[in-house]
Amino acid sequence: MTFLQQLINGLHVGSIYALIALGYTMVYGIIKLINFAHGDIMMLGAFTAFMTLTTFQLPIGVVLLITIIFCAIAGMLIERIAYKPLRNAPRISALITAIGVSFALENLFLILFGASSKPFPYHINLPPLSIGPLQITWITIITLLLSVGIMLMLDFFIKKTKIGKAMRAVSEDEDAAQLMGINTSTTISITFAIGSALGGVGGVLYSIAYPQIQPYMGVMPGLKAFIAAVLGGIGIMPGAMLGGFLMGIIESLTKGYISTLWSDAIVFGILILVLLIKPTGILGKNIREKV
Repeated sequence: MTFLQQLINGLHVGSIYALIALGYTMVYGIIKLINFAHGDIMMLGAFTAFMTLTTFQLPIGVVLLITIIFCAIAGMLIERIAYKPLRNAPRISALITAIGVSFALENLFLILFGASSKPFPYHINLPPLSIGPLQITWITIITLLLSVGIMLMLDFFIKKTKIGKAMRAVSEDEDAAQLMGINTSTTISITFAIGSALGGVGGVLYSIAYPQIQPYMGVMPGLKAFIAAVLGGIGIMPGAMLGGFLMGIIESLTKGYISTLWSDAIVFGILILVLLIKPTGILGKNIREKV
């Protein structure tokens, strides 16, 4: 029964990793950029919710909506200011810029809010749901349902809507998409907006589950979400979901059966194994490039 409890805990944190990993994989799928500032967008979402709750005492649903809008706008601004001028530059330039944006966000919030952790002001004060000896908290249930719901809506959006089809076209061949009349700049900006909104939702859910926020809170979850995206197959949306859930379960089982001290080492060890054995990830396919 301890195994089932750890499995549920893993699905909880894994659903948050999956949301953040979707942001990584959407941006990579469109412009082949690993946006290392994405974990800090999660932190931005957490602080946006924190400020909204403490200043205006709004309902959590309204706070979540405000966080989504704010993070989406922030993602679009970051893309326009930091990444768009480097779109035709070597990939290493954009990668270094992403790391620079990450440091800039962390230090900005360090100046604004200080280094000390702040308690997140929202809690779900309901008794856990008991199924025999299993204890399932309501934040776990809400996080799982919300994450799966968002993933299904995003899948529908990408496959069925005009903007989603434009994203898939730009992902396949940006030049050909441009020749077909697709505004690639707008499509890329919308992709950043959606990815950043997902990161913001992940930040709020993470803060409710682990109610301490600080400027560096997005670093480790962001890295683990990146590993989840690589594990499932970066650039592939179902791969990000699968990788997120697997990453959460592996982390939870490691903490439950081995040691909390080893959990991060094993998670990063998995990244090394994936890159050695199947660099394209579980759902990824090898694509031959003609020279």
